[in-house]
Amino acid sequence: SLIQYSPSPEHRRIIESAHAFSQQKHEGQTRNSGEPYMTHALAVAQNCATFGMDTETIVGALLHDVLEDTETTEEEIETLFGPQVLFLVKGVTKLGKVKYGGRERHAESMRKFFVAMAEDVRVLIIKLADRLHNVSTLEHVREDKQKRIALETIEVHASLAGRMGMEKLKGRLEDLAFPFAYRKEYEATKKIMDSIVPEAQKVIATVHKVVEKTLSEFDLKNCTIESRIKHSYSTYRKLVKY
Repeated sequence: SLIQYSPSPEHRRIIESAHAFSQQKHEGQTRNSGEPYMTHALAVAQNCATFGMDTETIVGALLHDVLEDTETTEEEIETLFGPQVLFLVKGVTKLGKVKYGGRERHAESMRKFFVAMAEDVRVLIIKLADRLHNVSTLEHVREDKQKRIALETIEVHASLAGRMGMEKLKGRLEDLAFPFAYRKEYEATKKIMDSIVPEAQKVIATVHKVVEKTLSEFDLKNCTIESRIKHSYSTYRKLVKY
């Protein structure tokens, strides 16, 4: 629930109001998967919440498509949710009109995204949260569009996430897009990873135990040990490089 991320009753009320407003405006609209469109708006807001974003950003995420996809006016948004939320929604709508033209226009796309980030980084955060959900449901998109969207995700969105220091998000975007951007390469990489991951997990488990023992010997408390298997796309890139 989005409410658990809200610091005060007033903020929770605003989020609940934005949720109800977005649900009303998107009533009857569906995704390619056949699900109600509101599932997307809610997922984008949830992503922003897990990124640790503020209430205005979460509200902007809930409303991020109402200007483009419904008859909602800018005046409605500003009256109900304030000028900052309107600014965020307009910014995301503007970014949605930036079309990816392939590698030769990669730098141009990057510049446009950075201009948006310079105005308010929260616009870009919502856009990345939007792309994260869209690419996670890419199997429902027409096959002729899948590769274009996947390549755009890797070359623009994931790259931007990396430059912003959001490495975990970068890896998630790349891994979700990888099977659709480079199908043969993905299958080959998957076979390699399937053969080495079990052994790698054993090594990680052993390292965990050694680190835990060392921490206890020094009486270090409230420590968290985290680990992960290397992302499939970054593994593929390393294989290509070497």
